[in-house]
Amino acid sequence: MNETDHKHLVRCAELAEAALSSNNDPFGSILVSASGEVLFEEHNWESTGDATRHPEIDIAKWAAANLSPADRATATVYTSGEHCPMCAAAHAWVGLGRIVYAVSSAQLTAWRTAMGDGPSPVNGLPINAIAPGLPVEGPDPALEERMHELHRRRHAMRRG
Repeated sequence: MNETDHKHLVRCAELAEAALSSNNDPFGSILVSASGEVLFEEHNWESTGDATRHPEIDIAKWAAANLSPADRATATVYTSGEHCPMCAAAHAWVGLGRIVYAVSSAQLTAWRTAMGDGPSPVNGLPINAIAPGLPVEGPDPALEERMHELHRRRHAMRRG
């Protein structure tokens, strides 16, 4: 992971904050071309009633509709939290390239457990348990506390 990766992960954290501000779980992701151009960015939209509205799913759908297979394979997805199994599968099926995340599924599971949140409906598996061929980097220790705070705030919002 390098300075450019960290810069893109900071943007993902900003998108996660936007998600939280719109009453969604704090996740944000961006798609970056091999040349470094930000092609697409999104945050979580589960508050719509559709629990599949993760930003990584929207990225996969956008990439499938707008990029060639070669461009998808050389693109990088940056995300505030490691892909869930659903998103990892979509990423692999669409043929996207490298994934860089700020915090891992293991970190998120530990935080949610410590806060007393109930279990997730899906096991928080590492990306490579779902899509073993994908290049994956993370977490970014410099963003751990920022992301942890967003998840604490989301927990507090749920508790009223």
